[in-house]
Amino acid sequence: MDIKITTLAGKDAGKVELSEAIFGLDPREDILQRVVRWQLAKRQQGTHQAKGRADIARTGSKMYKQKGTGRARHSSARAPQFRGGGKAHGPVVRSHEHDLPKKVRALGLKHALSAKAKTSSLIVIDDLKLAEAKTKALVANLAALGLTNALVIGGAELDQNFKLAATNIPNIDVLPIQGINVYDIMRRGTLVLSKAAVEALEERFK
Repeated sequence: MDIKITTLAGKDAGKVELSEAIFGLDPREDILQRVVRWQLAKRQQGTHQAKGRADIARTGSKMYKQKGTGRARHSSARAPQFRGGGKAHGPVVRSHEHDLPKKVRALGLKHALSAKAKTSSLIVIDDLKLAEAKTKALVANLAALGLTNALVIGGAELDQNFKLAATNIPNIDVLPIQGINVYDIMRRGTLVLSKAAVEALEERFK
């Protein structure tokens, strides 16, 4: 499939042929959901923890005698039913990660790219470079291209001026090609690829 290349200023810069095996698939929501769930679970900290009865600093002596009071039998004031006691079945520090086959992850990225291409939410720009790190100038360029919510993927090395200028723009994310991922692609309305990024993707999935 062919897609036109534009410059950052919005001018025509020719065409590029995109691989059907990467950008021409019929997107499957189940695969995209699996990869996004894997990504979010992997980055979840899992550092939340509540104190159980073993963690409470409180006397371990018997509250009152076993018999003769007419009350229920109790041993420790650390038990969960008492104020100041430990929490029953509370959260503990753990990893939320789960496994996902490498082939499914790769397929998920292809389906995410294909989903953007199918909905005409894919733009290819010849070069992501700015003469100066001016946010105002970049905002004007993006507005001319109709971009208000986008993920911008550059080559292996990002232009520092472009990266700095894009830092303060809301709903615009900039990543090098090494950082491309399904979650960031799907959470933004438009995917913007540099020509170098397209070449790197085709080389990666060759």
